[in-house]
Amino acid sequence: MADYIFTSESVAEGHPDKIADQISDAVLDAVFTDDPYGRVACETYVTTGLALVGGEITTTTYVDIPDLVRGVIKEIGYNNSSLGFDYKTCAVITSIDRQSTDISQGVDTGGAGDQGIMFGFAVKETSEYMPLPISLAHKLVKKLAESRKNGTMPFLRPDGKSQVSVKYEKGKPVSVEAVVIAAQHDEKVDMETLRREIKEKIIKLVIPGHFLNDNTKYHINQTGRFVI
Repeated sequence: MADYIFTSESVAEGHPDKIADQISDAVLDAVFTDDPYGRVACETYVTTGLALVGGEITTTTYVDIPDLVRGVIKEIGYNNSSLGFDYKTCAVITSIDRQSTDISQGVDTGGAGDQGIMFGFAVKETSEYMPLPISLAHKLVKKLAESRKNGTMPFLRPDGKSQVSVKYEKGKPVSVEAVVIAAQHDEKVDMETLRREIKEKIIKLVIPGHFLNDNTKYHINQTGRFVI
């Protein structure tokens, strides 16, 4: 097997894509808690100061979606308008209909309301049987959130993403070639401090030392300021 470099990325819990995912997941969980036979086709769109939840939901229970949305945003850490998003003041718009009767007649008889094609496979590189690059990328953004919430790095803010490139030789991971982290931050922290703290307290604590070497490249907030 030829040598190659494999790259994966992960977004932080405060990234707009991930906020939307968490809200949609929360709606689904809330419906299934009381109505395991509920049908939920729910999508979420977020932008500065706004969350829009729409789709088709058929259920026997009631979900206070605006309250649920604000709870998710609060848990993520958007609790001040200076962050560009505040669970207390953001607008929440809902547009929910019941599932189309044309679709439900097929589901009622055992069919599916939608379909998808997925593929993948388990690997032995990590304890969760996921490829090492995506495993490390997920752990990096998780550590960013943890360090922000426990006060270790209070200058961090909810948004961010990570990217990890791993070198493989004969099909096995041997080293991390590059790490990219973009972390939202307080406007008062200087870039030198931010980059040093993330490298020492995030990257080097998450990525096992034997994968890092003198050739590993670190790109931390490479474009500079990331306040909003």
